[in-house]
Formats: sequence, C-alpha cells, structure tokens
Amino acid sequence: MNIIEILAQELNWDKEQIQKTVEMLDEGNTVPFIARYRKEVTGSMSDEMLRKLEDRLTYLRHLDERREEISASITAQEKMTPELAAAIEKATTLVELEDLYLPYRPKRKTRASVAREKGLEPLAALFMEQKDDYGATVEELATAYVDTEKGVEDAASAIAGAKDIIAEDISDTADYRKMLRAYITENGSLTAKAAKEEDSVYADYYDFSEPISKIRPHRVLAINRGEKEGFLKVALSLNTEEAINKLCSLVIQNPSSPVASLLTEVVTDSYERLIFPAIEREIRNTLFDDAAEGALSVFSENLKNLLLIAPVKGKTVLGFDPGYAHGCKLAVVDKTGKYLYSTVIYPTKPRENIVGATKILEELVRKYGVEIIAIGNGTASRESEKFVADFIHEKGLKVSYTIVSESGASVYSATPLAAEEFPDLDVNERSAVSIARRLQDPLAELVKVDPKAIGVGQYQHDMNPKRLSETLGGVVEDCVNSVGVDVNTASYSLLSYISGINKTIAKNIVAYREENGEFTKRAQILKVPKLGAKAYEQCAGFLRVSGSDEILDNTGVHPESYPVATALLSRYGYTEEDVRKNNLSLLRTKTEKEGFGKVAAALDCGEPTLLDIIGELEKPGRDSRDDAPAPILRTDVLEMKDLQPDMILKGTVRNVVDFGAFVDIGVHEDGLLHVSEMSDRFVKRPADILAVGDVIEVRIKSVDLARKRISLTRKGMGN
Repeated sequence: MNIIEILAQELNWDKEQIQKTVEMLDEGNTVPFIARYRKEVTGSMSDEMLRKLEDRLTYLRHLDERREEISASITAQEKMTPELAAAIEKATTLVELEDLYLPYRPKRKTRASVAREKGLEPLAALFMEQKDDYGATVEELATAYVDTEKGVEDAASAIAGAKDIIAEDISDTADYRKMLRAYITENGSLTAKAAKEEDSVYADYYDFSEPISKIRPHRVLAINRGEKEGFLKVALSLNTEEAINKLCSLVIQNPSSPVASLLTEVVTDSYERLIFPAIEREIRNTLFDDAAEGALSVFSENLKNLLLIAPVKGKTVLGFDPGYAHGCKLAVVDKTGKYLYSTVIYPTKPRENIVGATKILEELVRKYGVEIIAIGNGTASRESEKFVADFIHEKGLKVSYTIVSESGASVYSATPLAAEEFPDLDVNERSAVSIARRLQDPLAELVKVDPKAIGVGQYQHDMNPKRLSETLGGVVEDCVNSVGVDVNTASYSLLSYISGINKTIAKNIVAYREENGEFTKRAQILKVPKLGAKAYEQCAGFLRVSGSDEILDNTGVHPESYPVATALLSRYGYTEEDVRKNNLSLLRTKTEKEGFGKVAAALDCGEPTLLDIIGELEKPGRDSRDDAPAPILRTDVLEMKDLQPDMILKGTVRNVVDFGAFVDIGVHEDGLLHVSEMSDRFVKRPADILAVGDVIEVRIKSVDLARKRISLTRKGMGN
C-alpha cells in the first residue's frame, strides 16, 4: 500500500483528493490557503485535518526513508531473504522496522559477540536444534568447544557463552518482542514510589499503581516529571513468571529435550536482562509520547480559543500591571491601541499609598476618557483589584474593570520586538501596554509572545521543543489567517503569520507602508520587495485593505475570485455599493432558490467557493471573533472569604486540561471545575464541552481558605 492509499484509508477521505492535496503541499502552498481557497480540491478539508494529514505524511515519508536505509544495510551484509524483505515492506511503524533490523544492526561489544568471537555459535545452534537425544550430555557436547587460546577454559565456559548467544538471538527476534510488548502493555502496570521522605506536589504518587492500558495522560506526565525531579521511583510491574512462560512456549519447541532446562534458564536471562529493560523503556517512551501528543492537542485547542477571544473594540483602556515593592505599572492606550501614557503607582504593600495612587488613577481616567481598566492576573492582582473596585465605587466614574491573563507579558516585554516598539519604556511599562492591548485585540497582541509562554497548557516544558513550536506555530497561523489582518495597521509580528509571508516580507510590508503611505488596494502589495506572485497568491485573501475603492479588498474573497463575485452580484441586480451598504440580505435566498450548484456551474466555480463568497459579501470587513463571548466587566470585587457553598457566579474559563477546567470567578484564585462536576451527564473530555474564553455560570462546591482552593460544580444547573 502506498502513502496516498494509507492516508486515504486512515483519514477516511477520497484518494484523489488526498493525492491532489499532497501535491499542493509539495508545491509550497500553505495549510491556511489550501483550507480556505482550495475546498473543491480537498473536499473542504479543515485546517486541523490538513495539519493532521501533513504530520502523518511526514511520518510515512520518514518511515519509507528508514525502510530503504534498513533494506540497503541488510542487503550489503548479504543477509537479505525474500521473507525478510516482505516483512520490511509490510512494516507500518518505526518500531516494527527497528525490531526487524535489530539482529542486523551493528552492535557494540556484548557478551554474545564475545562468545561468537570465541567460536561458540555452532554450540548455540546445536542447543537450539532441541533434539530428543544428542547421544551425549550437555557438558560432553560443550567439551568439544573448549579452546584455551580463545579463552574457552572449560565446558562450563563454553555453555555460558552459547547461552549468551541464544539469549541475544531471542532478544533480537521481532516476533517475540512484538508478543511481549503487547502482553506487557495489556497486563502491566505503571508504578511509582516515594524516592525521598519529604512532602511535595507529587505526594499523590508516593504509592501509586495503575494499569498501563488505563492510565490517564496527565498522570503519565506528572509521574515522569516527579521522577525527573527526584521525588519518585518509577517502574513497570507485571507477572514476570507468566511473561517468561509465554516466551518459553515460543522458544522451547521440545520440552523433553535434554537442553530444555538449559533453554528455560536462557529465556529467563534473555527476558530479565535484555528484553524487559528494552521494552520497559519503549513502553514508557510510548506512554510519554502519547501523553505529550494529547497534552499538545489540549494546549493547541486552548491556544486557539484564547487567540480567538472576542476583541473589545473602540474602548480606551488602561493596562494595570500589579506589583508590590516596585509598584503597579499603568499604561493608557487609545481606542486603536496607540500608546498614550504610562506611570507607576503604589497602592499595595509595602508603601500602600492609597491616597496618592487614587489621585493619579483618577487623573488618568478623566484626562484620557478611560472606559475599561484591564488588570493583569499575576502577583498582587487581588490587592490591585480591590483597590480598583474601591476606586470605582468611591469616585462614581463610568469605568469598569476586567481581569486579563498576563501569561507571557513579561516574556514579550523583554524581547527585541518590545524594545523596538517602545524604546523609551522600561520592561514593566511595556508589560502594562501589552495587558491593555490584550483586551482590545487578543490575537494581535498574543502573536508577539512565544506560544509556549502563554499559560494555557499542561506540562508543556516536558515536551519535545521542536514539536511544540511547530504545532503551536501552526495554531497561531491558522487563527491569524481565519480572522485576517488589516495590511495598513498590522504589526510585522502579526503579518509574519499570514499565509505566504515570512518575517522578512512582513518587515518589508511595514517599511513600504511607512515610506509610501497606506496601501490603497490589494494589488499594490505586489510592489513590496521580495513579495512575488506565489507569495501574493498565498497571502492576498487574508490581507484586508479597509480604505480601498474596491470593496472586495476588505473581504475574504480572494482576488482570483473577484470576477465570480462581480458576476454573482450582477446576476441578481446588485452593485458594489450594495455591498458597502450591507444591502444584500436576499442574496443567499435568491441564490439558494435558483440552486447553489446551478449558479456555481454558471459562474464557473465550485459550490464551496460560491458559498464562501456569499458569506463574505453579506458581511464585508466582518470580524469572525465578534461571535465569541465578550469578557466579563466588573465594578465590584469578591474575595475568597466572601464565597459560600451553593453561591452561583459567572466566570471565564482560563484553562482546560485533561482533568477539568480552571475558571476565573472574580477572586484571586481560579476555581477548579473538575471533569466529574462539569455536567449531570458523563463527560469524557473537558474540551468537548468547554473552551478557553467561555463565559459560564458555576456553583461554589467548597472553599478551602488555608490551601487557597475553590471547587466548582455545574451539576444540577441544567448542563
């Protein structure tokens, strides 16, 4: 089966569409471009599915490369057989391939290789014949191989060497490993014990055991980290005797042979010394890899939902970065995100200058017409929130506040990009600007931060850095392109995520804009240095030019489809002026009445493209994020001591993990909504029903003031 057939079968997708999609990827087309503008070719495959296809394609191609390397190596050793060649060709995983290659892989010096050098391989082969009667005892058979010059001093030495050879041969047999790997995976358990007598966050795993087949991914990651930090001793446990018996049943073909007891000893040695340690490593690596992929999937989903949180548009915002000794940093940005002013106040310990801080805050709110105060959720957030709430209540101003996740803000503030944007501000002031802008446009601001530094994952620091960066980078790219960007206002960091645009081209776009003024039409982008026809094809549909005379330049309609859009409007008597005035309420109805397929054929385009064009014409310049829940704006503050069981509150989902979700309910500590408390019905995956940014109602289940833990529930609330 070739790669295309495998992909079509695994993804349950049309073989021809898979073939054409792979060809487009190989031609340098990006996932966002293919997903949005080549739906007829892919069968409307989503960007998530395209990335899954791309990942699997990479794996299968690497598998084929490794298959060729292994075949070439074995052939060069003149040990290839038709049966082995067929097995190599049939292998569907790297593990299967490496198992087949194991006997032929160049080895470092082993006990078996030393025994072979001593000429004991024929004796090992003789034992493996497992005859009913050798006409001599095992010791007598071995005596013939005694050779003091080669280091075989006596029969016992010869037998020991032959046993080492057989043990390694058993260990190198792919079928045996495959059987034992499956048996251990199905019947073994992952166990953890305390490695030191001290309390830690890993205390739940100080006496832990769970079947390998049932253990949850987040536990695997926690146990691995606990082991890495020296708090846990971890191992696989199972019925060793039963595993050895299963291996004996395959190796020992003649139990009545005089060598049967010897072979039983060899099987035991092979299992305990060679096979089990190797399979234990493999299984633990597989458990970790699977858990990491699961955590990466959760991280990706959370990141996507965070990036696509609804922007708060048209509001002047004051960013409030809380702190203690160094004070709280304030920064005001106007309705477009332009930085206006920054300062520092000291309403928290150790100074607690409430009067002075109140005076400065009031002056800023009145002078700049601040409408929302965005408070970072880091150190001193609770005290800062109380100060702001008291300020609003005392002054009676028409201003509200909200809590904004500041994860990664300090990371961004120290980057060359932040220094380039705000050369005259210190790191802390830049952080306050970032917090304010995160409220106005989360996507535009968060793309400046390394995705790994945005706190919506679990155990991301334990994952393969390259895999993590590639996957999260793909999420950011998909989000940016799904929303689109205004080419006249976007930063180069935002532009660099647009399909077909790298950092160099993004900087060139900004430089061209600064030198020549705003772009007045999409086609003008072709004048940007290094942005050629291919890059234009990939990026044009995702770049908006809001002031263009061509209304389609401010939509997601690709320039290649402008003639189709124009013909569609003319077909029903509409003009571009109708698009500007949002006077197309009947366009979809008229097209549907005539038949989407019929109209698409008449306009020489695919039906998916036609439907996308209609959607864009109905709402030109529309931001897809506007449908997301708006952030909760508050004017008063709650503290943990105010919380009582059964109290119902509205909160924002800040993070979704395997075991539940963390919800910001307006106090300093996020509450945990455990997966078992999410609904009256069974919930397998929290991400199936909740997403980062969701605004939900929850009921207080319990409050532990000493441990600063809040347990939430949604049971009995009609969910």
